[in-house]
Amino acid sequence: MKKYLLSALLFLSLYSLQAQFAASNFTLLSNISPQTGSGSKYSGCWGWTQPITNKEYAIACSKNGTYFIDVTNPLTPTVSAYVTGTSSNGTWRETKTYQNYCYVVSDDGGSTGFQVIDMSTLPATVTLVSSNMNLFKRGHACWVDGDKLYVSGVTYSNTSTSSMNVYSLANPASPVLLRELKQDYSFVTYVHDEFVRNDTVYASCGYQGLQIFKFNSNNTFTQLGSLTTYSGSGYNHATSLTPDGQTLVMLDEVPASLPIKVLNVSNLSNIQVLAVTNQFPQTTPHNPFVVSNQYCFISSYQDGTQLYDISNPSAPFLAGYFDTYNQGGGNNNNWAGSAYDGQWGCYPYFPSKNIFALDRYNGVFMIKSHLFQNLPTDVKASSSTNFELTVYPNPAQNELMFNLPAELVNRSVSIEIYDAQGKLTSVNEMQSLTSYQRSIKLNNLSNGLYILKLSSDNKVYSSKRFTVSN
Repeated sequence: MKKYLLSALLFLSLYSLQAQFAASNFTLLSNISPQTGSGSKYSGCWGWTQPITNKEYAIACSKNGTYFIDVTNPLTPTVSAYVTGTSSNGTWRETKTYQNYCYVVSDDGGSTGFQVIDMSTLPATVTLVSSNMNLFKRGHACWVDGDKLYVSGVTYSNTSTSSMNVYSLANPASPVLLRELKQDYSFVTYVHDEFVRNDTVYASCGYQGLQIFKFNSNNTFTQLGSLTTYSGSGYNHATSLTPDGQTLVMLDEVPASLPIKVLNVSNLSNIQVLAVTNQFPQTTPHNPFVVSNQYCFISSYQDGTQLYDISNPSAPFLAGYFDTYNQGGGNNNNWAGSAYDGQWGCYPYFPSKNIFALDRYNGVFMIKSHLFQNLPTDVKASSSTNFELTVYPNPAQNELMFNLPAELVNRSVSIEIYDAQGKLTSVNEMQSLTSYQRSIKLNNLSNGLYILKLSSDNKVYSSKRFTVSN
């Protein structure tokens, strides 16, 4: 009885907490704030999965240091360790991981420096390997690609600067400088942030726009492309790339309220802006996190976590959101305070697909979305056959035809239809189908984009987008 009572109390507590935050197609799992004090308390974040135990850890940078939080059970996150930062009451702290090591950079004034932290002894503790200014005094952001660490916005202890540096992680406990970008391209005065894959660097260079470089095997840079003039341009802040390497999501931070840009980067000598979008005209996107060719998470300050469907890069749409900042923003119809209050970043890369979001004021959130966890793209999801769902006509009007895989003939299937916002609009349960081709009525659907999902016995077979045009 006590077990059931505790479960009921936990459910009621989560239900009450969830009601405080605006959300669509997201569920709140937990919310904690280990950093004491008021006002803005947190900044960058990342995650790490321990190889041997498969435990999942949220790494939360705060104004005074870095928290390592066990979120393996997302309902009851537990702080496992804390490392005091090189500066206190700071605004900018960012982190990335490689093997068992965590790297922390800070861009606050005073004596800051660079920290290397060994996480191999979690959950008991972590070990601070080094915390000094030997490599550099300040760094604004960092990224790990293979066995290399990229650090942007570097300031040395002698106050000289470098737009971006690359360090070898051959010995991950002691990074070694390989190259400064300014040695090859001195025209780039500052790199704010970078996304790197297979040595190709998508560098967000503030008011110098997007600059793309290749870091070569001889430890030199070669420029591959750039984009400096585009709709909604401002202070180029951050990017994230789809797994197929064709689509780049790009964000500008200053001035506030600049829209999300979706780019075609298949030809780096001719980059094209395919779409611009925003949840509200006043929304200020901050950091993008692409998780597939279909989905990109956006941390958007006062409007929290946003999940965009970018499978059609020319027509991205908001599939869901969880607003971690209930003090303001469009979901709360209140734009009081700074446009840069609210969520700094998130980490949607845990194997569990639970999502860690870090709000500057409200702390650590563990959330999930059934869209991200269950909804497949326009290909076979879990069938052992080579089946791909076909729907026609497309666009459709009052009726939509679809085909069945052979293994579902004479079985019951479920047809779910979602609208462009990811909301479930209808469920059709079809019993013991005897033919390969079936149809469903669309009488109550307004014009727009929809997703049809086909499943049977709790197994998703495929999904397909279609358009209603009456």
